[in-house]
Amino acid sequence: MTVSDDQIRVMIVDDHPLVRAAVARAIAGDGMLVVAEAATAEAALELAPRVAPDILLVDIALPGMSGLLLVRELAPRLPATAIIMLTSSPSEGDAADAMRYGAKGYLTKDVSPEALARALKGTRTGELVMSRRLAARLMARMSWRGQPDRVEHASPMEQLTARERDVLRLLADGLGDRDIAAALTISRRTVETHVSSILRKLDVPNRGEAARRYRDG
Repeated sequence: MTVSDDQIRVMIVDDHPLVRAAVARAIAGDGMLVVAEAATAEAALELAPRVAPDILLVDIALPGMSGLLLVRELAPRLPATAIIMLTSSPSEGDAADAMRYGAKGYLTKDVSPEALARALKGTRTGELVMSRRLAARLMARMSWRGQPDRVEHASPMEQLTARERDVLRLLADGLGDRDIAAALTISRRTVETHVSSILRKLDVPNRGEAARRYRDG
């Protein structure tokens, strides 16, 4: 298939074939073309640099390495690619992490096909690819965090470091220490240290309760 210069080339990273197919249908014939797909972050790490898409749509909840870690790995390698999260998670914490790692936008999967197409085309003019509600929550979060006299009152989840959030996210996905260590490229002992810190900060007795806290938002 011939790709014209004005077409937006899109790559989709999602472990659900039906989601990938639905996204492809949503943007088909609207100046965009899906040029590649991947079901895992590991596959995307190999494929995306070769394809160099204009837009990379990434889910957070991927098997193995999370979508957020994928963004952190790929953003420096693909400076001309707009990485947009397309996920089920409405968490401003996840959105903040994604933007900090290099994502250019954050959309949830309840977005309409028309809104998705508009948002993706807006990347060419520098528009914010995010719902107004989530953008407002992120701004409030940043403002709240910038007040020194209120930092000590941060919620337990807010007190976790970015790496601790990575570990907790993988715990919530059901991974054990060995798999978490492999996904994050750290030692198993370091994973255990992070888990101990997470349990202490969240004031929970075990990993299962910590994972439930994370899934509950």
